[in-house]
Amino acid sequence: MQQYEGKAKRVTVRDDGDVEIYYKDDATAFNGQKHELFAGKGALNSQIAERLLVYLQQRGTPTHHVQRLDDRTLLAKRVKIFPLEVVVRFKVAGSLAKRTGLPDNTVCAPPIVETYYKRDDLGDPIVNDDHIRLLGIATPADVLTLRRMALKAALDLKALCDKAEIDLVDLKLEFGQSGAGILLADEVSPDTCRFRDKKTGSSLDKDVFRQGKGDLLSGYREVLQRFEKALAEVVRA
Repeated sequence: MQQYEGKAKRVTVRDDGDVEIYYKDDATAFNGQKHELFAGKGALNSQIAERLLVYLQQRGTPTHHVQRLDDRTLLAKRVKIFPLEVVVRFKVAGSLAKRTGLPDNTVCAPPIVETYYKRDDLGDPIVNDDHIRLLGIATPADVLTLRRMALKAALDLKALCDKAEIDLVDLKLEFGQSGAGILLADEVSPDTCRFRDKKTGSSLDKDVFRQGKGDLLSGYREVLQRFEKALAEVVRA
């Protein structure tokens, strides 16, 4: 069986064509320049990702998720990943603050949708529609679909975050092409989203690791607990 090793996940292609996604305990930042292991992180991330992918699927965003296999492995449909990251921003943070000079937490109304070229050797640069056409990595119709799907998923996730008393600042989404069309792929988790406590503003995501300002796992556990409670409320409603 083919295996692909990523920074935080290992993907194994099965004989039936599906893939097994194993969530590792690795945390990386700044394109792998900072790296550390946190025992139990993979299991936590797989649980959060599973719940959020199922939630988004139920709200009309097709995803590659199929089912859970063990405490840190998810079964998914195999897709051909677009070499693009689609970032939806509800508030200014991270690179957007550096590029614009706007204060952190400035509200983006309406939300900003950005595309980045997935090339670690280039630093995952931001690209526009003309760059994407020049690179030949997605058609104009695909780009429109990716942006539309990303914004819908982000708005649906923000609604859940509001119930969980979590401030969704921004999130990075990846998509893949399959026989069924374009699917939301990869993961949706504190590794790919900026989650902050609505009351205190404290980070509940990988920024804790990036900035070395607390206990990474406690934030991930808090996110899982809050989402479980919020999802239970959604089901009851």
